[in-house]
Amino acid sequence: MKHIVFILTTFILFSSCEKDDICDPSTATTPNLVVEFYDYSQPTLTKNVVNLQVTGVGETAAFATFNGVSKIKIPLKTIEDSTKFSLKLNSASTTSSNEDFLQFNYSRSNIYVSRACGYKTVFQLNEVNPVQQTDAAIADTFWIKDIDIQTNAITNQNEVHIKIYF
Repeated sequence: MKHIVFILTTFILFSSCEKDDICDPSTATTPNLVVEFYDYSQPTLTKNVVNLQVTGVGETAAFATFNGVSKIKIPLKTIEDSTKFSLKLNSASTTSSNEDFLQFNYSRSNIYVSRACGYKTVFQLNEVNPVQQTDAAIADTFWIKDIDIQTNAITNQNEVHIKIYF
């Protein structure tokens, strides 16, 4: 009888244990905003950016510098309903640059992923005024000629959300 109680107790204790909670790296988390660049004069052709420096407004250091790519991913703030970036396109000589500002306006939703991964935030660009474009303090011509919203729902980073023509 003692053996049966011991076996049952051991079984109950070990069957109530769960595997370690580790978030699988392939699990979808908060998506970045995917921006793809196109040639303004030939709108069906993608165009690589050269020395594009992206900095969050209010940040001291650039988030990233992109060179020779037509598609970038940038993070949106998960604790505010807008994120503003400085996009500075440097010329090949790097002595002159052109800076435009883009502010993305959105609403946020937190979605439960799992106990190990916690929550992820998804974004919905506002229907009215999803992106505001402004020029640098010392106004020059906009290097960004047009912006096309591909989807207002930013739920993953497997698709292009915004197209920028320059």
